[in-house]
Amino acid sequence: MAGQRILFLARHGQGHPTNPSQVNYRANIYALKSLGVTRIISINACGSLREDYQPGDLVVPDQIMDMTKSRKNTFFEDGFAAHVSTAEPYCPELSSHLAQAVKSGDGRVHDQGAFLIIEGPRFSTRAESNTFRSWGMSIIGMTAAPEAFLAREAEICYGAIAHITDYDVWHAREEEVSVEMVLKILAQNTDHAKQALAYLAENPPQEGRTCGCQSALESAMITNPAVIPPATREKLDLLIAKYLKE
Repeated sequence: MAGQRILFLARHGQGHPTNPSQVNYRANIYALKSLGVTRIISINACGSLREDYQPGDLVVPDQIMDMTKSRKNTFFEDGFAAHVSTAEPYCPELSSHLAQAVKSGDGRVHDQGAFLIIEGPRFSTRAESNTFRSWGMSIIGMTAAPEAFLAREAEICYGAIAHITDYDVWHAREEEVSVEMVLKILAQNTDHAKQALAYLAENPPQEGRTCGCQSALESAMITNPAVIPPATREKLDLLIAKYLKE
């Protein structure tokens, strides 16, 4: 697109057969890393937890609250430990470009917001939704975690364009969220996503990254290389080899 090589990955699979907790997030991020990807733009459907974030609006979130329970959320296990910083879970540099891209179109855009991620695949209860609102969360969805955290472990910049499809279930004057509602708003917003991606292809971020994503592991690895099991070292070679040179 506009001379840029872009890789597209449907996280739920073709035809959407995979629910949010069964997505193999590690395999997806590992595959993108192996193909040389340095920046990931996530497209998400989400519900709004704020009156002023309305269905049809777009959000470039800047924070994540992870409420998932059963997902593989790290590459680092089986004899290797690392603790990456995720104080800023979305790459600020990439997110700035994304905000500019979505604002270039004709959609209503919010350039920050705390994205609360639930396990799914069910939608929230009203009690849960109101609790999340009381915490100051902006939007709610099911797929940004552990995706964003795995991208950081893989030293890939990660940003998102979230499409608000509903008011979750907290809004007394609005219809409760349903699959039909989500698909309807997503269809309406498809052009906004296409416009943003086209803009980014024509106005890409600079070639060299200046953010900390590219060296997230440099001060995160705690395991003595001498005790890393050979099988684990081989499995993680794509991610850690540059720091374990003899």
